[in-house]
Amino acid sequence: MIGRLNHVAIAVPDLEAASAQYANTLGAKVNAPQDEPDHGVTVVFIELPNTKIELLYPLGDDSPIKGFLEKNPAGGIHHICYEVDDIIAARDKLKESGARVLGTGEPKIGAHGKPVLFLHPKDFNGTLVELEQV
Repeated sequence: MIGRLNHVAIAVPDLEAASAQYANTLGAKVNAPQDEPDHGVTVVFIELPNTKIELLYPLGDDSPIKGFLEKNPAGGIHHICYEVDDIIAARDKLKESGARVLGTGEPKIGAHGKPVLFLHPKDFNGTLVELEQV
């Protein structure tokens, strides 16, 4: 069902400093920040030859990343994202298997302009999983 790894998301307490570290220290291609109000985050994508890193920074007081950073002030891995061909079919199969889909269970449009869903970390070895339709 899942395809390739789309990205690993890292919550960061300082988006500018983290972006500079990837660009200057690691020599990666770092894209401009983009606000994602529907998800309560500002994101920066770092392009790698085989996947992406997504830096996450809170956008507003209700951001889920704000709470994550309160518990993890230095930041850390927030979620991993896998690609799927059909997000509705993937969702239905996962739900039949007992996996919990977060939110309403209906896909939202993610930072790449494609439908996404999140799966409960307790169902996936403590890891928040994002599915993105390709």
